[in-house]
Amino acid sequence: MIDITLNNGLRMPALGFGVFQSAPDVTAQAVEAALNVGYRHIDTAAAYNNEREVGEGIRRSGVPRDEIVIETKVWVSDYGYDETLHAFEKATGKLGVDRLDVLILHQAAPDRFEKTIAAYKALETMHADGRIGAIGVSNFVPERIAMLLDATGVVPAINQVELHPYFTQRDVQRADAEQGIVTQAWSPIGGITFYPGYGDERRSVMDDPTLQELAGRHGKSAAQVMLRWHLQQGRSAIPKSTNPARIAENFDVFDFELSDEELARIDALDTGVRSGPDPEVPRPAMYDRSIPEA
Repeated sequence: MIDITLNNGLRMPALGFGVFQSAPDVTAQAVEAALNVGYRHIDTAAAYNNEREVGEGIRRSGVPRDEIVIETKVWVSDYGYDETLHAFEKATGKLGVDRLDVLILHQAAPDRFEKTIAAYKALETMHADGRIGAIGVSNFVPERIAMLLDATGVVPAINQVELHPYFTQRDVQRADAEQGIVTQAWSPIGGITFYPGYGDERRSVMDDPTLQELAGRHGKSAAQVMLRWHLQQGRSAIPKSTNPARIAENFDVFDFELSDEELARIDALDTGVRSGPDPEVPRPAMYDRSIPEA
């Protein structure tokens, strides 16, 4: 296990378990399997509609609550100071906990950024009174980070963004590092590059010849090589799977090391082309989706 220390001193496992697009009926089983394998960091979100099942999986696992970092996200329709205070109640009610280790804002929401600021100020309040261990953001470009810092008092601990070998977001990583913000990779093994609906070209990072070569060299899978790349470069990564064998495989990344030359070869795969949605393009219909009560 490799831990990472956030800018407020909180330590958490750098490798987490994600549940994006995990259907509610399989989420609890997947979370239980992940915790039984050894994961101790679970990432979910109000908008994933599976917080309740994440909580169920945690309880089923028998792993003590204080050994698990629970991270979730506030959705845009719950932005605003009072609304975000209530979003915390929704999340904890569904998860079955009274405190969150990490709570972040899911989108910058550029078309209503004043509400984003108000939501972050609510996070600051809950962090100050001990209800949240660390606060952060997701899908924030450097300019939005700068705007947030100008209007608030607590530097985000985490910025969770699309990041895989074909899209490394070096400008985001650089800006995060300058502020002591941990860059956390969603789609860390490139799943978004072949999800339907984004981009004209579907290319699985898993099939990349360089990654396949490195995987063969180390007796690992391409996914394991990508996760090791993230960890060695100081990022947090949250791979997602509902397949027990894949869940275990993605956790089995602590017994090998990539050389500087190998890391550089993976860095060189960057295309500079985003595969997921551009966070600076407003999506009002999606933003206005209502999050059910607990």
